[in-house]
Amino acid sequence: MSVVDLVVAPWDHEFMRRAILVAAMSGLVCGVIGSHVVLRGMAFIGDAVSHSVFPGVAIAFVLKADLVLGGAVAGLATALSVAVVSQNRRLKEDTVIGVFFAAAFGLGIVILSSAPGYSGSLESFLFGQILGIDDRDVITVAGTGTALLVAAALLHGRLVTVSLDRETARANGLAVPALDAALYAMVTLAIVISLQAVGNILVLALLVTPAACARLLTDRLGTMMIVAPVIGSLGSVLGLYLSYHLDLAAGGLIVLVLTGVFVACWLLAPRHGMLRRRAA
Repeated sequence: MSVVDLVVAPWDHEFMRRAILVAAMSGLVCGVIGSHVVLRGMAFIGDAVSHSVFPGVAIAFVLKADLVLGGAVAGLATALSVAVVSQNRRLKEDTVIGVFFAAAFGLGIVILSSAPGYSGSLESFLFGQILGIDDRDVITVAGTGTALLVAAALLHGRLVTVSLDRETARANGLAVPALDAALYAMVTLAIVISLQAVGNILVLALLVTPAACARLLTDRLGTMMIVAPVIGSLGSVLGLYLSYHLDLAAGGLIVLVLTGVFVACWLLAPRHGMLRRRAA
C-alpha cells in the first residue's frame, strides 16, 4: 500500500471522517486549555474533573438521559465548588480538589450500585467511542470547542496574570475567584468534549501532554499556546490513523502517540531536552 493510500483510505469511510474531525478538534481545544493548566501547575484538576463527571453520568444512565450532558453538569458543579472552596487559602488548591474528586467518584459509585447491568453501557464512557460518533456529536464538539477557544482568547491575559501571581492580580483589581471559576469551567468542558475521543480514563493525557511538550520546546507563552494545540491535534489524528491501519484501540493509541512525542521532547528539546542539557 502506498503512502497516499495510507493517508486517503480512512477518508473513504464516513465514520472515520467524523472521528478524524472530532480527534483534531479535541486535540486543538485541549492543547489551548491545557497550556493554562500546565502553566498554573494544576494538572491534578484535569484528573479530578475527568472523574467528577462520573456521578452525572451515573444519574443520566439511571434516568436514561444523555450521558455526556449529565457528565458536563456534574463536572461543572464540582469545578465551581472547588473554585469557591479553594478561595480559603488555608487549604491548598490540590487539597480541595482531592476532597471533591473523592466525593464525586464515591457518589457515582453509590448511584450506580442501584442500577444493575451498567458496566457494558458505560464502557464507551470509560474508554472512548470515537469510531461510533454521529453528526450531532461532531456539531456539539465543534460548537463547544469554538466557544472555548473564544473564551480562552478573551480571558488569556487575565488568566496568565492570576497564574503567575494571585496577589498582584488582586491588587490590579482582577476578580480572581471568578477567573478561577472560569478556568475550571473551561477545563471541564474541554474534558467533556474529549471523552468520546479517549474516554474518561485517558482524557488527562489529551489535556496535559501536548501542553507539557510545548513547555519543553519553548520559553514563550504565546508560542506555547500555538505549539500545544498543534501537537494535540496532529497527535490525535495520527493515533486515529494508526488505530485504523493496525486495528487497535483508538483512545489508547492517541495517548501513546502523544506520550511518544513527550518523550522525544524531553530528550531532544533544543534548550530544555535532557540530551541537550547533558551536552551543555
